[in-house]
Amino acid sequence: MAPSLHPLIDNGLTKGSPNFSGGSLHCKCASDRVTVTLSSNIAHNHACGCSKCWKPSGALFSVVGVVPRTAVSVTAHPEKLHIVDPEAVILRNACKGCGVHMFGRIEKEHPFKGLDFVHAELSNEQGWQEPQFAGFVSSIIEQGFNPSGMDEVRAKFESVGLQCYDALSPVLMDLIATFAAKKAGKLPAHL
Repeated sequence: MAPSLHPLIDNGLTKGSPNFSGGSLHCKCASDRVTVTLSSNIAHNHACGCSKCWKPSGALFSVVGVVPRTAVSVTAHPEKLHIVDPEAVILRNACKGCGVHMFGRIEKEHPFKGLDFVHAELSNEQGWQEPQFAGFVSSIIEQGFNPSGMDEVRAKFESVGLQCYDALSPVLMDLIATFAAKKAGKLPAHL
């Protein structure tokens, strides 16, 4: 039996709407749910195999995208949020009750500062951007996944049209490298 990558991927992708303008994310608590409202669609949505991102029970990967920080507001029960690891680059704000990561924010100097990481699957609305690629695929081995199953994992991603990377997509890796080059004075700041 094939491993569960993620419920949004296992049975094929549902295409999002390019005109979708956002919605609300809710934690998994039965009552007094944390609500985070996003005033835009997500971008660079992807399956992530890292050990830090929140994953639904039984899934090998999370599905996470980004939105501008200015598009994120906590609209219900902010008192239930806490930062999972205050030393991490991405400060993942999770619900104290159910443990779901509601958003991740970068405060340090970083190429993605200004973007918040979110899990659109926590929304009841339809239209969010579908996953675009799979990143940090090999990282599931570090979490105990048998390396002999990696060909099957990659084949499953490819069967739904997702390219696999052991870092991020080329576009995002180019953004990181551009940031580093500007910071080092190797490229002009206006690029």
